[in-house]
Amino acid sequence: MRIMTKIKICGLSREEDIEYANICRPDYVGFVFAPSKRRISAEKAKDLRALLDPEIVCVGVFVNETVDAVADIFTSGIIDMVQLHGDEDAVFLRKLRSIVDVPVIKAVRVDGTLILPDMDPDYFMFDAPSATLRGGSGETFRWDSVCGYDKDYFLAGGINADNVEMAIKQLDPFCVDVSSGVETDGKKDLDKMSEMVRKVRGSRDG
Repeated sequence: MRIMTKIKICGLSREEDIEYANICRPDYVGFVFAPSKRRISAEKAKDLRALLDPEIVCVGVFVNETVDAVADIFTSGIIDMVQLHGDEDAVFLRKLRSIVDVPVIKAVRVDGTLILPDMDPDYFMFDAPSATLRGGSGETFRWDSVCGYDKDYFLAGGINADNVEMAIKQLDPFCVDVSSGVETDGKKDLDKMSEMVRKVRGSRDG
């Protein structure tokens, strides 16, 4: 069992969200550059990144974007890591790594059985399946589907203050990823973010 599971809060899109993150200090935050209600432009992300505590790792979320576009956002200094949430394959990953040396998270939608794509990202992210969304559905999946996976991974899909401690105790993920679970009326909520970070950081106590 690891010493402490990390936490990523995804979908930051306002200056207030950055302020909240600087207060709560999650390990990672995410900017969404794909079709979503949380989508922001590279220009907006650059402005927000300038306000973010530099010790917080910033992840860019992409869905079926071009390799050059992903590389450009990374080399601009906006993000520190790339999260691929579409149909990107091993060829895409090789092309990206031939251009930039960037850590990559590849999201995998888990529907009963864990089926991994034939590629070698730095981390997989296990998320709930969705008929219409590439993540961000706020739904959980059967956690026992990933119990046999023995490498570090990000756990997403419906993580909230009510189930995060159970998720950590049951699965011991490298990092939990939350978005809608720390929102009220579709906007990031400082109290919920603070509670989530507190629960993740305190999950090993006692």
